[in-house]
Amino acid sequence: MAITILEGSNFCISDQNGDFTFTTSGLYAFDTRFLSRLELRVNGERPLLLSAGRVEYYSAAFYLRNPLAGELVQDAISIARHRFVGEGMQDRVRIQNQGMEKVGFEVALEFGNDFADIFAVKNYDFALGDPLKALPLPDLAEARYEEAENQFVLEDEPFPARTQVIFSERGHVEPDKMRYWIELEPRASWELGIDVVPSLDQEEVRPKVAQRRFGEERGRVEASLTAWNLRVPKLRSSWDDLDHVYPRSVADLASLRLRGGNGLGNLPAAGMPWFMTVFGRDTLITCLQTLMFGTELAHSALGVLAELQATEDDPLIDAEPGKIVHEIRRGKAANNWFASYYGTIDATPLYLILLSEVWRWTDDAALARQFKEPAMRALGWIDEWGDRDGDGFIEYAKRSETGLDNQSWKDSWDSQRFSDGSLAQSPIAPVEAQGYVYDAKRRLAELAREVWRERELAVRLDREADELQERFDEAFWTDARGGYYVLALDGEKRQVDSLCSNLGHLLWSGIVPQERVDQVVDRLMGPDLWSGWGVRTMSAADAGFNPLSYHNGTVWPHDNSLIAWGLARYGRWQEAQRIIRRMLNAAGHFEYQLPEVFAGLPRAETPFPIAYPTAARPQAWAAGAPVLLLQILLGMEPDRRQFQLHSILPLELPTWAGSFRLTGIRAFDKVWDVRVEDAMVHVVESE
Repeated sequence: MAITILEGSNFCISDQNGDFTFTTSGLYAFDTRFLSRLELRVNGERPLLLSAGRVEYYSAAFYLRNPLAGELVQDAISIARHRFVGEGMQDRVRIQNQGMEKVGFEVALEFGNDFADIFAVKNYDFALGDPLKALPLPDLAEARYEEAENQFVLEDEPFPARTQVIFSERGHVEPDKMRYWIELEPRASWELGIDVVPSLDQEEVRPKVAQRRFGEERGRVEASLTAWNLRVPKLRSSWDDLDHVYPRSVADLASLRLRGGNGLGNLPAAGMPWFMTVFGRDTLITCLQTLMFGTELAHSALGVLAELQATEDDPLIDAEPGKIVHEIRRGKAANNWFASYYGTIDATPLYLILLSEVWRWTDDAALARQFKEPAMRALGWIDEWGDRDGDGFIEYAKRSETGLDNQSWKDSWDSQRFSDGSLAQSPIAPVEAQGYVYDAKRRLAELAREVWRERELAVRLDREADELQERFDEAFWTDARGGYYVLALDGEKRQVDSLCSNLGHLLWSGIVPQERVDQVVDRLMGPDLWSGWGVRTMSAADAGFNPLSYHNGTVWPHDNSLIAWGLARYGRWQEAQRIIRRMLNAAGHFEYQLPEVFAGLPRAETPFPIAYPTAARPQAWAAGAPVLLLQILLGMEPDRRQFQLHSILPLELPTWAGSFRLTGIRAFDKVWDVRVEDAMVHVVESE
C-alpha cells in the first residue's frame, strides 16, 4: 500500500519503503511531478520493511532492516527514514549497526524525474483514467551534478521547471545515483540528508538556504496545525465510532487546506492525490459541511471563487460570464491543459447557497454586502447562460474539446443513464441542480429583503422559485416504481429515468412538495437504493447498476451527508439517524477515515463495507461528512433572529448515540457548548 503525505498543494506518494517505484508515485508541486524515481539500496538490494506510516499529514517515517546482500547478516543494521513535505521534500536517513561486529556496506540513492503534468500521471490511475490508453510519460531528464554544492540538478526544457537534489554528504557520483561506502562499529550510526527543492522559474536555491527554508517551513506548518486544532470544536463521546471518526476528520481537513499565493486562500482542496487544488463544487460543499468549525474556510472560499469567477464567454474552457470555476491548475498541467476550467453546472448555485448559509450562522450583513456583486453575477449566469434553451431549467453540454462530458457532481462519462442502461445525450438537465437553483433563489430573496433592501428583487426571486418548483415537479416526476424524481432530462427533454441518490439532494434543497415526501423517502431508504451502509448512487434495480462503478451503484459519504441533511429538513429524523449510524459504523472499517467512495454491495452480504481501490483518502467532502452528520445528529441550527445556536431535534437521541460533549462551536461571534445526557441535547453559551 502506498503512503501519501502532503502540505498545502504539494504532496508525495511512495511505497512502504519511502521509495518512488511505481508509475504514479513521486513528489508533486504546482500540478507537476518534480521527482518520479527515488530508491534507497543497500549492497544493491532494497531494504526490508519493518514498519511505516504517516506521523502528521506533512511527515512520515519508514523503519527498515538490511536485506541479505553482500556480507550483511540478518538484522545487522536498522534504517530509519524520516520525511517532511512542504514547499519541497526533506529526507533524513539514519543507519545504525545493531550487531556486535563492525560492518561495511554500500548505500546508494538512485533518482530521476520526468516532469510529467499531473493529468498525464492521473491517466495511469485506473479509476480516473485508462492506463491501457494513457500516453507514454516523458523520458527522464538528464541529471547534472554540481560539485560545489554537492547537488544534482534536473531541468525540463523548454518548460522552466527545475529540481535540485541536495545531499548533505559527498559520495561517489554517477549520472543518476549517489553511492556511499559505510563502515560502522557496533552501535555506531551514520546519517544522510536529502533535500529536494522544486522550482517553476528555475530559481537555484543554495543548500544552506534550503536548510533554513525547510526549518522555517516545518515550524510554520506545525504552528498552523496547532492553531487549527485549538480553533475547531472538541469532542468527547462514549460512542466509539464517533469518538474516533471526528478527530480523524479534523486532521484530514487540516491537511487539505490550501494556503496563499496564486489565487489560493486558506480553503480546502478537493482531495488526495490528484485534486490538491481549488475545486468549485467540492470546496463549496466542504465549507457547507463544516460551518460548526466557524466560517473562516467558507469566507476564504467565497473570496477566492469570486476572484476566479468567469467574466467572458470562452468555449475552450467551458466558461460563461458569472460562472463559478470547476478547477484550477498550475505549472505543467496549466501549460499543457488549462489554468482554469469551468465545466460544472452546480458550483454557481452552490456559491449562493454557501453565501446565505454563512450569513445565517453569523448575521454578518457586511459579508453579505461584500459578496453581493459576485452573487448577482452568479444569478445572471443561472438565468442567462445556465438555461441554454429557455425552458426554465439549467442544462450542461461541453463546448471544450478536452472538457467533461458530464458536468454535475456525478461527472464520470457513464453516469447519466436511463433505467435500461443506455446513455443520455446532452444537453442534460440534472435533477439535483434544479433543486440547488430553487434553494439559491429562495436564499437570495432573503438576502435581498433583509440585507440589500431590494424588495423588488426579493419578490421576483420568490416568484421564480415558486414557478420553478411547479415546473420542476411536472417535468421530473414519474409515477413509475411507486413514484420518484428521475435523474435528469436529456437533450430531447426525455426523462432519464434511472433511480438515483440525487433524490436526497432535492430534500436538502427544499424543492420537494410535502405531498411527495413520503414517496421520495421510501425510494431512498428502500432496498434498491439503501445498501445497509448508506444510500447507493444508483438503484440495484436499474440495468446500469454496478456496486463497483464510480457513480452507478457505489456509496459516497458526502452524498449521504447531504441526504441526511435533507431528511432532517423535512423532519424525517429516524431515517437521517439511520444514515448517520451506518455511515460512522462504516468509517470504523476504514481506520475511521471515510474514503471518497466505497462499494455499494449489500450489508447483509458483506461483514464490512468493501473498499473502492483508488478512492481518494483524504478527500475533503468525505472528511467533512462526519462533521455535518454530527451537526444533524444534534439537530444543530443557527437562529439568526435570536442570535442563538440551538437544537431543533424533536425527539430523544437513540441509545446507540451514547453520551458526549462538543465544546467550542462558533456562531454569532459567540462560542457554544453542546452536551448529550440521558438522550437529550443541551446547548449553552460557553462561559
